[in-house]
Amino acid sequence: MNLADALYQLTPSPTLLLLIIAAIALVESLALVGLLVPGVVLITAASSLAGHQELALPAIMLAAFLGAVVGDWASFWLGYTQHQRVTRLWPLSRHPEWLAQGARFFQRYGTLSVFFGRFVGPVRPMIPLIAGMLRMSPRAFTWANLASAALWAPAYVLPGYLLGRTWQQLLDIPEGSRSLLVALAIILVVLAIVFSWLRQQVGRSGRLYRLLANGARRHPVMRRLWLSQSAGAGNEVPLASWLLLILSLGGASGWTLIVMQHGSDGPLAMDARLNALFAYLASPGLEAFSQALARVGDTYGVLALVLPWGGWLLWRGRFDAFAHIGGGLGLIALLNTWGKAFFARARPDAPDYLTGSMAYPSAHTSTAVVLAGMTAAFIAHELPPQQRHWVYWGAILYAMIMALSRLAIGVHWFSDLVGGALLGLVVCAVVQLTWQAKPHAPLTPCPWVWLTGTSLAMVAARIAWLPPI
Repeated sequence: MNLADALYQLTPSPTLLLLIIAAIALVESLALVGLLVPGVVLITAASSLAGHQELALPAIMLAAFLGAVVGDWASFWLGYTQHQRVTRLWPLSRHPEWLAQGARFFQRYGTLSVFFGRFVGPVRPMIPLIAGMLRMSPRAFTWANLASAALWAPAYVLPGYLLGRTWQQLLDIPEGSRSLLVALAIILVVLAIVFSWLRQQVGRSGRLYRLLANGARRHPVMRRLWLSQSAGAGNEVPLASWLLLILSLGGASGWTLIVMQHGSDGPLAMDARLNALFAYLASPGLEAFSQALARVGDTYGVLALVLPWGGWLLWRGRFDAFAHIGGGLGLIALLNTWGKAFFARARPDAPDYLTGSMAYPSAHTSTAVVLAGMTAAFIAHELPPQQRHWVYWGAILYAMIMALSRLAIGVHWFSDLVGGALLGLVVCAVVQLTWQAKPHAPLTPCPWVWLTGTSLAMVAARIAWLPPI
C-alpha cells in the first residue's frame, strides 16, 4: 500500500467531511475562538481530503459558505446582546489590543469592514463581534456577511481542493523526480529566508548596517561617501538597495552567460528534468489556474492591476511615485523585449498566441518581480520596521507562484524563470535607489481597500473577456 492509499483510507465519509468543513468555517469565523484556531490550515487540509475523494465542488463550497455565514452571525449576535460582558471574556481580557485593533478597522471602513475584514487575518474573527457591540444594522450586516462569505468560500477551498486532486501524482512521482522536487522547494525557501535576513541586516537597525556605519566613521573618504548616500529618504544609507543591485546584476550576468554557453546544446539538464516533472504533474485544475495567471501577468493584466493606483497617484498629484512605478514597468518591458530578440531562445512549447515569441528571459516572471517588488517597497516605507517582513514575504510568494505557473503550462524553461527573476530584481534595485536619493512625502492616507477591489475587479474582467497575448 502506498502513502496515497493510506491517506485515502483515513479520509472521513463524504457526509462527515462536509460537516467538518462547515464546522471549521464556522469556528474560524467565530469571535474569540477564531483567534486561537489555525483556520486556514484546517480548511486547506479538509478541502484537500475532499478533493482527493473527488467530492462535488459546489457541495464543498456550500458547506464552507454556510459555516462562515453562521460563524459571523453568531459573533455578531454575541456582540449585539453581550456587548458589556465581552471585554471580560478570555482571551480578550488578556489581550484588549485585539479588540482595539478591530474597532479601529471597523470605525475606518464602516459596513465595508464586515466585507473586507473576513480576508484580513488579525481582525477577521473580531469584526462581526465589534459590529454587534456598536449596534450595526442587522440588515446591513446580513448583506455584507453573505457577500463576503460567497467570495471567502472559493478563495479558501479551491487551493486545498486542487491539492487533493493531485495527491496521487505528487506522492507517486518517480524517485529521481521526487528528489528534484524536494531540492527545488528547499532552494526556493532558503533563498527567500536569506533574502529576508539580509534585508533586515542591512536596514538601519541591522547589525551589518551598524558595523559598516562604525567603520565608515574612521576613514574620512568613507565618511564623506556615507554622508552623501544618507542624504536621501530617512537619512539612511540605502545599503539594502545597493546590495540588491550588486548581487542581482552579478547574478543576472553570470546566469545569462551560462544559458548562452549551453544555447547550442539545447536546454540545461535541470531544465529538461523540471519540465518533464511538471508535465507529469499536469492536471486540468493546475492548467486552468496557470492559464489564468498567464493572463494576469501579461500586458492587459498588469495594466488592470496598476491603472486604479496610477489614476489615484495622478489625482493626488504624486507624480514622483507615478514616474517611478511607470519607469520601472517601462524599463523591464524594454529589457524583456531586447533580451528575447537578442538571445532568441526557443520555448519548450509555443501555443498559437505565443508564435514567434522567444523564451529568455521570462517576461511574466521579471514583470511579476518588478511589480511585486515595487509594491512591497512602497508599502514598507509606510510601515514600522518590525512589520515590513510580511509585505516582502507576500511579494516573494506572488512572484514565485507566477514564475512556476509558466512551467506548469510548459512555455518556459526553468532557467528562463531564473534569468527573468534576476533581471526583475535589478530593475527593483534601480527604482529603489532613485526613489531613495531624496526625501518624499508619505503616500498615506490611501484608500487601499477601494483601489485593491477595483484592481481585482479589472483583473477578473481581463481573465474572463480578453484573449491571452
